[in-house]
Amino acid sequence: MKIAVAKGDGIGPEIMQAVLAIFDASKAGLQYEFVEMGKWVFDKGFSNGMTPQAQQTIEELGILFKGPMETPKGKGVKSVNVTARKTWNTYANKRVFQSLHGVDTVFSKAGIPIDLTIVRENIEDTYGGIEHMLTHDVALSRRFITRPGSMQVIRYAFEMAKKQNARRITCGHKANIMKLTDGLFLEVFYEVAKEYPELAADDKIVDDLAMQLVVKPNQYDVIVLTNLQGDIISDLCAGLVGGLGFAPSANIGDYISIFEAVHGTAPDIAGKGIANPTALLLSGLALLRHVGLTENAAVIENALLYTLEQGIRTGDFGDRSKPALNTMQFAEAIIGNFGKTPTVGAKPIIPNQIETAAVCHLDRNAMMVSAENEPEKIVGVDFFIESVEQPENIAQKCLHHGGTKFKLINISNRGTQVWPTGSKYTNLVNQYNLRFESINDSALTQQDIIGLYVSLSADYKVCSLELLNMWGNKKAYSLAQGQ
Repeated sequence: MKIAVAKGDGIGPEIMQAVLAIFDASKAGLQYEFVEMGKWVFDKGFSNGMTPQAQQTIEELGILFKGPMETPKGKGVKSVNVTARKTWNTYANKRVFQSLHGVDTVFSKAGIPIDLTIVRENIEDTYGGIEHMLTHDVALSRRFITRPGSMQVIRYAFEMAKKQNARRITCGHKANIMKLTDGLFLEVFYEVAKEYPELAADDKIVDDLAMQLVVKPNQYDVIVLTNLQGDIISDLCAGLVGGLGFAPSANIGDYISIFEAVHGTAPDIAGKGIANPTALLLSGLALLRHVGLTENAAVIENALLYTLEQGIRTGDFGDRSKPALNTMQFAEAIIGNFGKTPTVGAKPIIPNQIETAAVCHLDRNAMMVSAENEPEKIVGVDFFIESVEQPENIAQKCLHHGGTKFKLINISNRGTQVWPTGSKYTNLVNQYNLRFESINDSALTQQDIIGLYVSLSADYKVCSLELLNMWGNKKAYSLAQGQ
């Protein structure tokens, strides 16, 4: 079986060498096709951080095992890590956080075991990186949450929870504030939950979830979240078990999957041979299980756990009174413990279940769209304009632009209503939202919107606009604070 391997930047080549040595010693039988990705590829002029040959190889093999990678700062290029996940639609980021005997934390000292799985949506949210400066003072980031994208990751989370006999699955969200975006994610969560009555499904507002994870982490089992919230919460959970040096990551897609350590490139220790390879090794174990090498994975994981129990360590953790091993010495210690069983958390030896993977050659992009169950109509428009005038002055100018089809409903600034009612204590910036709705709730056309745009642009710079849609009797737009 052949997999694509990208060594990464900084400490990446060192820890990758150690992990591949452990794989080979276990006789996993993997062949490695090394591909060019990372900062040094950016520096060669490839703006996405990978060569065309690397992309072709990964798409042919379907598995990428990668070390940590750096994105050059201040050069206007996107993160190669995010680009890879999004390009190949690895929609589910699975991170498992477990207490490791020999890695002391506040919770291990208190006798509180941690066994958490975070499933983070990996494609959408603010990680679309779609940003614009609307004025010289106002930046806008567009946050996309889609029904098909939410369905993919949430169904994966439920299927995974069912297979590992989870007792509980929780949706982390901020639907109390972001009622349409997080509201859609939460709605899909409960739609899917109906198909898994054997699983206890509930939800938590993400700020409360963060607090609860610090206070009582053992009450949770599987947690599924949107992209940005999942990124933050998963790093919080890494802190519960000893840090990012013990945090594996698997990015799962229908055709291509990526396994990587989520810690940084640690340039301050690069080349010294002292980095901790544990996070990358744990990610590699997820890779082995993904491709059916379950016996090899269990042998290696038991050896790792036994090694940690013996107090064997690299310099970043453990009993400081014991000498630290370098990266390859630590790997050799694990290899030397093959066949040994830890006293805590031993993994059962399950015979390998290797299946020949079908190579998929797609000739078109998949279009994901759900059924539109209610008739759609346009009932208004939000215009985002640049102005330093007071709200009352803007309203007086805009009232005549509505004509016979539109009425000015309200004006808001940074999401807070400032006209027709508001407070003089609301600080303003030079970008307003003008909400026009149709008179008598009649349906509008895009041509109607363009006509209003042309009229309004005689007085103001229009930075952007959004249609106000309805599906059936349901408004598909939010209200301003105070509206």
